Amino acid sequence: MILIDVRNVSKKFVLKKEKNVTLKEKLIYRGRERSEEFWALHDVSCQIEAGKTIGLIGRNGSGKSTLLKLMTRIMYPTNGSIKIQGRVSSLLELGAGFHTDFTGIENIYMNASILGLTKKEIDQKLQSIIEFSELEEFINNPLRSYSSGMYMRLAFSVAINVNPDILLIDEVLSVGDTSFQKKCINKLKELKRQGKTIVIVSHDNHTMEILCDEVIWLNKGKIVKSGDSKIVINEYLDFMAEEDGTRLNNQKQKQQIDESEGSTENQILNEEESNRWGNREIELTGLKLFNDKDQETYSFTSGEKVRLEIKYVMHKKNEDVVFGIAINTIDGIKCYGTNTDIDNIKVENLSSKGTVYIDVDSLSLIEGTYLIDIAVHKLDGTAYDYQVGKYTFQVKSNIHDVGICKLKHQWIIQ
Repeated sequence: MILIDVRNVSKKFVLKKEKNVTLKEKLIYRGRERSEEFWALHDVSCQIEAGKTIGLIGRNGSGKSTLLKLMTRIMYPTNGSIKIQGRVSSLLELGAGFHTDFTGIENIYMNASILGLTKKEIDQKLQSIIEFSELEEFINNPLRSYSSGMYMRLAFSVAINVNPDILLIDEVLSVGDTSFQKKCINKLKELKRQGKTIVIVSHDNHTMEILCDEVIWLNKGKIVKSGDSKIVINEYLDFMAEEDGTRLNNQKQKQQIDESEGSTENQILNEEESNRWGNREIELTGLKLFNDKDQETYSFTSGEKVRLEIKYVMHKKNEDVVFGIAINTIDGIKCYGTNTDIDNIKVENLSSKGTVYIDVDSLSLIEGTYLIDIAVHKLDGTAYDYQVGKYTFQVKSNIHDVGICKLKHQWIIQ
């Protein structure tokens, strides 16, 4: 049975290029405001069967959240149609359907009534909602005193307790502490076993693969591919790695100019605004990643050998030099960091231009997207050039382990 039927759906937004602020401007420029059309979705069609858990993946701005909002009827398509059968419960953004001046309990009644429950039904479910949210101590306080994590706990608790036929979730599982995230995922698994239909938008590909029967990959408002979650997610990761590689190639053209001419003062100021700092007496002009076949790539398999190649230019002779790297998750958790001083590598007799190589025998990371920091500084930490999160790479894995790193291990059962 089809519960969600999306047929040839397109959604247009009109973006105003100028804003007339004063009454005089409004009168003078009336009817002449500059604007342009932005199509968030282009001819999208899909059908979601009862009992299926479907994930929507894609880069920011690909149309995932717009499609989910159309499914909730918060907005309507410009072209095409969407047919929904059954009670819909949604968590689209923190605070939607809540009022900050009301207490937690008052917001439970208000939000649950919006989702279709009667007062009698809410009375019966109230204790279950409060217990799941773990907000007993704060439930009589106004929501303006809640943190974003507490907001999410309350919203999720209401949404799952209205007994929906269809549950729509947009990225809210990324908010809150780890234990509550796990609790939410376990609850979604339970709803899935009960035959509920779930549609999720998330950038957590590992969670999507665990939860979803299928995923739909959107890019620039169009469906690129849909089907088995693991297959489509792997193709999506390959696509992102290729795009990131193209971005790095574009950076390399600029870096070649930097190597020959050095950075101008304006370039330095612009780059310092984007997580880069240092006096540039020694300048890092690029990073490349290679696999064990000496092929430049930004997509690896967990456990694979990796070589990092950092280019530098020395504008002023220095003997006090330390090179360093760090690898972080996409949400900023540091996985590993080291430098030549920590590893007892003495850096001396540097040429005016050169390359630093770091060989990693086994990339012991689980599947996901990672950011690389590169740095060169003095022993006391004074930065020559420090670049944070400028480079990305992907890790894929056939094993569904969890956490950050992959520990080499074996099981012995006696």
